[in-house]
Amino acid sequence: MKLYDQYADEIAALIRDGQLTPGERLPSVRETRARRGVSASTVFQAYQRLEREGLIHARPQSGFYVSAPMTTAASELAVTAPGREANEVAMSDLVFEVLRAARSSGIAPLGSAFPGPDLFPLAQLAKAMAKGLRRLDPGSIVENLSPGNPRLREQIALRYRIDGIRLQPDEIVVTTGALEGLNAALQAVTQPGDTVIIESPAFYAALQAIERLKLKALEIRTDPERGIDLEALAEALSRQRVAACWLMPTFQNPLGSLMPEAHKRALVALLARHEVPLIEDDVYAELYFGAQRPRPAKAYDEAGLVLHCSSFSKCLAPGYRVGWIAAGRQAQRIQRLVLMTTMAASVPAQTALLHYLEEGGYDRHLRRLRTALMARMSAAMQAIEAAFPAGTRLTRPRGGYFLWLALPTGVDTMALHQSALHHGIGIAPGHIFSPDHRFSDCLRINCGHATADVLPALRQLGALAHALQRNTA
Repeated sequence: MKLYDQYADEIAALIRDGQLTPGERLPSVRETRARRGVSASTVFQAYQRLEREGLIHARPQSGFYVSAPMTTAASELAVTAPGREANEVAMSDLVFEVLRAARSSGIAPLGSAFPGPDLFPLAQLAKAMAKGLRRLDPGSIVENLSPGNPRLREQIALRYRIDGIRLQPDEIVVTTGALEGLNAALQAVTQPGDTVIIESPAFYAALQAIERLKLKALEIRTDPERGIDLEALAEALSRQRVAACWLMPTFQNPLGSLMPEAHKRALVALLARHEVPLIEDDVYAELYFGAQRPRPAKAYDEAGLVLHCSSFSKCLAPGYRVGWIAAGRQAQRIQRLVLMTTMAASVPAQTALLHYLEEGGYDRHLRRLRTALMARMSAAMQAIEAAFPAGTRLTRPRGGYFLWLALPTGVDTMALHQSALHHGIGIAPGHIFSPDHRFSDCLRINCGHATADVLPALRQLGALAHALQRNTA
């Protein structure tokens, strides 16, 4: 066991035994370092782990404090089991309605899909773009057509290799954001009428893609901490023909769940036995709060059945719309599909990202980004615990910037969505994360924006939830 884990376990035991009580301040990093003879990094890593587990929280300029426990532990946050049959999807109108309203000017972005723009090196990216375009040979523009700029694909492949994943640049297709890659992957491996397995709750863009391609969705229960239920998945695969799975094993949207590595390995092996492709949506992988980036399911793919999709939108360059897909045996088909639709991702955007990555500093940016997101998530959890009705349950993700809340019985989050809009707050109600709108008491909160915007909105939202609860009592 590592030193920081030993210290974290000691503090956790003291909290659970009641020897450290809610609101009590923990020894500072400097005090603990002197007393125990360990490095500041060891103490900080221990406190980070305890913070991820929801046992403590940081207060700016003050230190770390013991958190008040939620009424129900995150591990007990139940996700309703879906039905056993695949269903047609008709979600787009509802999703567009909710997202359009929440995108209006002056709306607090708790329902947004992106973290705050203040977290990104936009000035440095603009300089990289300007420098790259000045040096751009007009004759080389064709190099940026699908499968994308070869030097950019080499940079992306390098990050796979650093994680121990053998991947050649030729296997990578640059796309206009991850969503183009995900849609192309789904189109490449399905025909209208096919069944696609999704998580429950599921990312609404997956539901929209399934609807657009006239496919059927089969929902599989997904645990808020450990991801999709592998036993239920195995049973579904043995019961009926499935054309593909669209899953988010790492920091799933909306739950934030993280599949253990052993489960990812088992997932890939299970799908390989049934020869079912896995479309892996992995856009949040760089936003981990632990010491090491979680490995993707793609790391265990020996059959070329995993189509791994990611992008720079959530971790470096929102709005630049540059993503990629490592498409395994489907790489050539994906490349043709992209050529038939968008031809290529934006040349200036590819150029900016290439020069930024080649000049270094990306990992330094990611460390700052992860630290900021972890602090913002911790502050949002505290605000929810203080402001929302008793019986509210929430996830405690180990990465990303989304929280999934289940409100007490009787509080409908579509009604809360309408009420919140009147008070200048946008949320993502649970209705848009399932084809049959089963999550009527749940909502997704984006806590990746500045706390000056998020915390007042959360307090107001908690008051609105109290009011709805009183009106339905």
